[in-house]
Amino acid sequence: MRIDSAPPSGYPGVSLRQLERTDLDAWYAWLSTPEVVRHTSWNLRTRDDLLPMFEGFESPAPQSIRRLAAIDDATDALIGTIGFHTVSDINRTAEIAYDLAPSHWGKGIAGAMCNAVTEWAFAHYGFVRIQGTVLTTNLRSARVLQRCRFSREGLLRAYRMVRGTPGDFELYSRLAAD
Repeated sequence: MRIDSAPPSGYPGVSLRQLERTDLDAWYAWLSTPEVVRHTSWNLRTRDDLLPMFEGFESPAPQSIRRLAAIDDATDALIGTIGFHTVSDINRTAEIAYDLAPSHWGKGIAGAMCNAVTEWAFAHYGFVRIQGTVLTTNLRSARVLQRCRFSREGLLRAYRMVRGTPGDFELYSRLAAD
């Protein structure tokens, strides 16, 4: 779903806006690196594997996926993305997902964006629950969710295929009432 008004990123020098097709090459550049892929379920063979996602971003359907671009204000470069998939308009729930170029890891950007976008989504979309799933090996992402007041709910065994192998994921959630 197209996002017309993005929230502040919560991090100085970083802005959020709708992710656009012109961001494709920059996004794929880090999503195709082994250090990023290692702890995610991404299974991209070429940049064109990302194209179907843009159809979802551009869809007006209330259950479509949503994704924002994180932009370095000084360089106007794409440095990350954050958004929602598995959106349920009926249940007022969604799953948050984010990624960041490795050059920007460890600075608190992912946590700031996660917190800002979560708060905004509760207010803007009326979600009552936002959840996040992370591979059990993705300790950095688990820490981001924990710092953003997401509660660990448990282990999802063989939850998603990870490059052809069932992967175990930790489930976190945050409620609007939290």
